[in-house]
Amino acid sequence: MDGNGRWAQRRGLKRTDGHAAGEEALFDTVEGALEIGLPWLTVYAFSTENWRRPLDEVRFLMRFNESLLLRRRDDLDARGVRVRFIGRRGGRVPNRVARHIADTEALTARNRRMTLTFAFNYGGRAEIVDAVRAVATQVQAGRLDPARIDERTIARHLYAPDMPEPDLVVRTSGEYRISNYLLWEVAYSELVFTDVLWPDFRRADLFAAIREFQGRRRRFGAVDEPGA
Repeated sequence: MDGNGRWAQRRGLKRTDGHAAGEEALFDTVEGALEIGLPWLTVYAFSTENWRRPLDEVRFLMRFNESLLLRRRDDLDARGVRVRFIGRRGGRVPNRVARHIADTEALTARNRRMTLTFAFNYGGRAEIVDAVRAVATQVQAGRLDPARIDERTIARHLYAPDMPEPDLVVRTSGEYRISNYLLWEVAYSELVFTDVLWPDFRRADLFAAIREFQGRRRRFGAVDEPGA
């Protein structure tokens, strides 16, 4: 969900105003996902690198994410949305934010209409490091033979091992990079890049990205069969 700061600066507003405007974009996108029956939607809310931003902006984002949960979780629960979080829970994340995250996950745990996952204090490299540490701990304890470690072993120790690998990744704001997002999971994802800044993103943009995805042929390293 990129481009909040630039959206605000182009309007002579504070960067934090762009983050606030992004809430409408997020929930219109969620409504669109529900409308078409999308079972999984994952959004990049706060990265491990975002701690490098100005302190006032970081504080705003912590408060904003906390208040967003309090404002929206009952409505999401009523709509059958399971809310999940991936990322590091401890460290610099304020305790009250961590509590609201846990409460929201518990409230919506039984919902199955759609899983809305927030990547919060998340980094793709950090996720892989944490998975490798967990595997190494099992090896050290004698519960795992190193010779039996394979891709499935690593995948089982990711933050959300039950989450399917993304079919489609949409990057907003005209940036053409992954930015440390779901590095393990997106190995064969289709990528769509749009110049739309996140606060202007709506369900129509989601639908357009999905239409582009539907027109692609996914080979997963193989070749097309004759006549396919």
